[in-house]
Amino acid sequence: MSQPPSQPPEPPPPPPSDSAADRALREALGRLPLFPLPGVVLFPHALLPLHIFEERYKKMARDLLSAHRHLAVAMLESPEDGRASGRPPVRPIMGVGEVVVAHELPDGRFNMVVRGRVRVQLEQELPSDEPYRLISASVRADLPIANAGELSDADQSLRALVGRLAEKIPEGGELLRQLLASQTAAHELSDALAAALVVDPHKRQRLLETRDGLRRIEIVTAEVVAMIGRVGSTEPAN
Repeated sequence: MSQPPSQPPEPPPPPPSDSAADRALREALGRLPLFPLPGVVLFPHALLPLHIFEERYKKMARDLLSAHRHLAVAMLESPEDGRASGRPPVRPIMGVGEVVVAHELPDGRFNMVVRGRVRVQLEQELPSDEPYRLISASVRADLPIANAGELSDADQSLRALVGRLAEKIPEGGELLRQLLASQTAAHELSDALAAALVVDPHKRQRLLETRDGLRRIEIVTAEVVAMIGRVGSTEPAN
């Protein structure tokens, strides 16, 4: 099974904000290549590096690059299904992303970076003459925010805590500060932090499935608090 490489490449610049990108996404949702992976979750506003080496997915990569460049990344229901050649079940809530970087290697493998665009709900699996699976999906929108002030307070608290965490981890602190600066919206920040900091794949999947934006911020905040505690407990005493 193709999988993310151990060292992600440098992130590309953000895409321009225009309606053409949204139109391409809407068009893609009717016929999306499906990339099922064990333990992998693609969040909106996050970057996912992929190394493509299976023949069926090398074909998928070539097709993507000549079309709308969007694909669905779904977590397999069971990690043991990662080597299956048929249609192993996947979680019905998944991420859709756009290929923003692609390098084909001399032997036909690909290194790609996918930028998460939206959460989607699997609608149906489509008949496919391709070696890879195709689906249709619908955007899974967030629930309306009941209290904008509460959301703003939660966002500011999360940003302050991430700043504290950045101070405690010199090697990764600058990357965290860059992430804070690059995500101005609360829901975008919580998704980007979930992708960067939450390790457990089942917790990541639950965050992807959560439609309450405030609840996602609360879960990510608890994760940051726990990380600050772990880092603090390993610091040498004065």
